[in-house]
Amino acid sequence: MSAADAALDRLAQTPRLLVALDFDGTLSPLVDAPMEARMHPAARAAVDALVAAPETTVALVSGRSLADLRVISEHDETSPIRLAGSHGVEYWYPGRGRVVPPVDPGQAELRAAVLDAVRARLDGLDGIRVEAKEFGLAVHSRLADDETAARAQRLADELMAERAPAWRRRAGHDVVEYSFRDEGKDAAIATLRAEVRPTAVAFAGDDVTDEDAIVALAPGDVGIRLGAGESAAEVRMPGIPQFAAWLGELARRRGADPQGPCPAGVGGRE
Repeated sequence: MSAADAALDRLAQTPRLLVALDFDGTLSPLVDAPMEARMHPAARAAVDALVAAPETTVALVSGRSLADLRVISEHDETSPIRLAGSHGVEYWYPGRGRVVPPVDPGQAELRAAVLDAVRARLDGLDGIRVEAKEFGLAVHSRLADDETAARAQRLADELMAERAPAWRRRAGHDVVEYSFRDEGKDAAIATLRAEVRPTAVAFAGDDVTDEDAIVALAPGDVGIRLGAGESAAEVRMPGIPQFAAWLGELARRRGADPQGPCPAGVGGRE
C-alpha cells in the first residue's frame, strides 16, 4: 500500500478531521497576476465535497493577507471554511468573522518607511514587483530573469538588514517576504487545532513556507507536499489534479454525497 493510500485510510476513519490547505500551488495553479489566482476546478469540487462531509472541517492556510485570500478563494460571509492569512496572523471564523491582533504603531510606521525604501531601491528592475502586506512586504520575481531576481533579492536583503534586522524573512516560489510578525503556518495549525479540536489533521502545501506546518504535525496527522523539493511530508503528490482526486476520494470515504448540492456560501457561490 502506498503512503497516500495508507494516509487516506487513516484520515477516512478518524472521528473528527481538520483539512488545512495552502492555496497558491496547492489548490490554484501559480499565475503571473496574483489576484487572478482561482482554485483549479477539480480542487474546487473536492473542497466543496469535503465541506459537505460529516465531522470534517476545511481551512485555507496562506501567506496571503486575509483580504486577498478571501478574494482569490471566492469566500463569502456564509462560508463554513475557516481561513488563516498572513502565515497564521489573521483568521476568519464562521459566525465571528475576522480575528486579528492589534498592530504596534511603531512597527506600522517602520513598515511604511521600509516599504517606500525597498520600492525606491528596486525601481527600474524589470519583472520585479514589491507588494505591501498587512504585516510587512514581499518582493516578487516571477516575471524577472534569474540575474535580475538575484539582484533584487540581494538589494532587498541588504536594506532590510539595515532598517529592520529583527523582521522574519521567508523565501518561497519566486518571492521573498519580510514581516514584523514571527508567526508561521505551524502557528496557524496550532490555532486551528485548538479551535476545531480534531482527532487528526491533514495539511497540504507546495512551498518551503509550508514545511513549518508539516514538521509541526502530531502523530496520526498527515502532511502532504505537492511538487518537488525537500519535505518532511508523509505523502507526496505530483500536482494539483492528482491531489484534487485524492481529496475527492477522502471526501467520498468520509460520507460526502457526490451528487448533493454545493453548500451555500462555499467559495462565495449560492
